[in-house]
Amino acid sequence: MIKSYNYVYVVKWEVFKIAINYNKLWKLLIDKNMKKKDLMNLCKISTSTLAKMGKDKQVSMEVIIPICKSLECNVGDILDIIPNENS
Repeated sequence: MIKSYNYVYVVKWEVFKIAINYNKLWKLLIDKNMKKKDLMNLCKISTSTLAKMGKDKQVSMEVIIPICKSLECNVGDILDIIPNENS
C-alpha cells in the first residue's frame, strides 16, 4: 500500500514528513464491540473529524486525548506515526 505523507514538520531546521495511521483505533473498537458512532457519542466527536480519521488525516490532540481517556488507552494504542524514510 502506498502511503501519502501529507504533513511536514520543521524541527531545528530539519524537515520531517510523516503519515498517520488509525488502524489500531479501528481494531480497538472492534475488540470492545463498539461502532464508530458509539465513539462519536462517547467522545463528542463530529462526523467530519471521524471522516478525517477514516482517511488517516491529522486531528488535534483535543480529539485524541478524550478518545484515549474514554477507551482507557495511550496514544500509541490508537495511532501510528509513520515517518518518511527519505526525510
